[in-house]
Amino acid sequence: MHDDAKTDWDARIALRSDEERAFAFPDLDPPKQVTATGGAGQVTIDWTPVDGAAGYLILRSTGDHGPLEPVDHHSGDLLSVPAPPYVDTTCTPGTPYRYAVASVPEVTASGRPSNTVTAVPLVADGTVPVVSVTVDTVAKGTELARPWVPMVGSERLSQLLCTDLTGGHEIGTELEQALRRMHDEIGVRTVRAHAIFHDDTRVYAEVDGEPAYDFSVVDAIYDKLLALGLRPVVELGFMPRDLASDPDRTVFAYGAIISPPKSYERWHDLVRALVQHLVERYGLDEVLTWDFEVWNEANLEVFWSGTKAEYLHLYDATAAAVKSVDQRLAIGGPSSAAAGWVDDLLAHAAAEGTPVDFVSTHTYGSPPLDVQASLDRHGFSDARILWTEWGVTPTHFNPINDSVFSGVFLLRGMKSAAGRVDALAYWVASDHFEELGRPPRFLHGGFGLQTVGGLAKPRYHAMSLLSRLGPVELPVTWSGDGGGSLVEAWASHDDDRIAVLLWNLTLDQTKSAGAPELSRTVHVQLPGVDPSWQATVTTLGIGVGDVAAAAADLGIGDWPSDEQLAELADRSRMVSTPLEWNGSALELTLPMPSAVLVELLRPHQD
Repeated sequence: MHDDAKTDWDARIALRSDEERAFAFPDLDPPKQVTATGGAGQVTIDWTPVDGAAGYLILRSTGDHGPLEPVDHHSGDLLSVPAPPYVDTTCTPGTPYRYAVASVPEVTASGRPSNTVTAVPLVADGTVPVVSVTVDTVAKGTELARPWVPMVGSERLSQLLCTDLTGGHEIGTELEQALRRMHDEIGVRTVRAHAIFHDDTRVYAEVDGEPAYDFSVVDAIYDKLLALGLRPVVELGFMPRDLASDPDRTVFAYGAIISPPKSYERWHDLVRALVQHLVERYGLDEVLTWDFEVWNEANLEVFWSGTKAEYLHLYDATAAAVKSVDQRLAIGGPSSAAAGWVDDLLAHAAAEGTPVDFVSTHTYGSPPLDVQASLDRHGFSDARILWTEWGVTPTHFNPINDSVFSGVFLLRGMKSAAGRVDALAYWVASDHFEELGRPPRFLHGGFGLQTVGGLAKPRYHAMSLLSRLGPVELPVTWSGDGGGSLVEAWASHDDDRIAVLLWNLTLDQTKSAGAPELSRTVHVQLPGVDPSWQATVTTLGIGVGDVAAAAADLGIGDWPSDEQLAELADRSRMVSTPLEWNGSALELTLPMPSAVLVELLRPHQD
């Protein structure tokens, strides 16, 4: 880890850029029919959704007259959530609380709080509360949405060409293997990464004051990616040194230049030249399936040294350049941190007539908000919604990234996003990731779904569980202490299999290591299934599918030997076992955090 880069990052990452606006957000009504129900170690808050809300902020106070404050589930990012219900586990059992809910039109604004309701989280009495889940196995069902399939994040793709070693493993080879695995095992279709205009790709130089382009490194990168069956999301950034108005303004250990261009005309021409080259090399029909995204998180000072107006100018110039090659090519942004500047871009584009084919933004630590409300407000209802970065935490080198909690968090977020976003891209595929320097040791809290050495972390296992859901989603109902808020289920079927994915999770990251009071016994009702079908269960939990626990058991130091890596691979697999059931129901114990995939298989016919 480069200390200077991390110090700079920590100092600037929370600094948002200009939030002043020439337009007003709607004054949304507070939610109605707000309820709060106390259970063992938790309070579940529910409400009726409000038209035009991107999300909701949960407010709480102790006592009858204390101030209402946002409930902080310690994600390090947004506290707003996209939809009811919300489970609060930051409360103290036995203490009375008042709750209210406020509608959120955009992340920097929230509306009036609802009427308050009271609840008392219950003190655990030594028994494990029961949640009942009923799957409508005979329903016709609907197509199961898969928001994890369209896109995943990656370290800058120039690293595919890197022959250096990290922990004894060649960076480019292992990054390629990690991306291949995302495609082959999970079904991911595209990869979003930074820095295609970084100077390590040599795309732009000025010779005797005149622009010169060289796309040979980009060709080598994209040839490798396409050979894996993947396509790039072309994030247009950062700024080539010879084009930067202030080349000394950088971010990351690899010195990405964050300044506006010294000439927007030359930026336009560079973008147009790249897009034209890609069309000539790969064919128009191919490139029409790619997305072109303008910059990365310009609403944070750490990523953009210019103003919001300068970013919008950059967006206009970029959109004009892309569309000059073919009007059907897809352009979008603002590629913002924490769901910011979405309305700003859309209001600007509506006023100026600038195209927006998709909106892209990011968030961490919560399910993604519902930015469709912003699209509808500004007349872009048909634009696609791409969350081009999402994850459990925005913090580098955070142990939660290696935890089972983060895997179960991934399940909750993907279920929340299903059917309302076009892509939810987990950030990132591999621990070969160098924003603040190369990995200092094997388990270092890296963003990757896979370790250096290519082992699955719990988040990758979660992706694997999702990929085993069938094509048809079945309706699910639940009841009991935490049913639908703490304990959730996602059920599916195909021709000869029913798959039910169940998990137990709070968003409260202070409980990421587990909380016995939040364990639940889950009764799964499966009416209408032939009792001769055979049941198996695959488990992801602390100590099961848990590479961090396996590494601790083996006493792994900074880097495992090849023999230890093989042992870790074996010990960190998920476990599948036969499951006894009575032909109509089964029972499971779900600690928090944990997940299980129950599969009912038609017996083989001889």
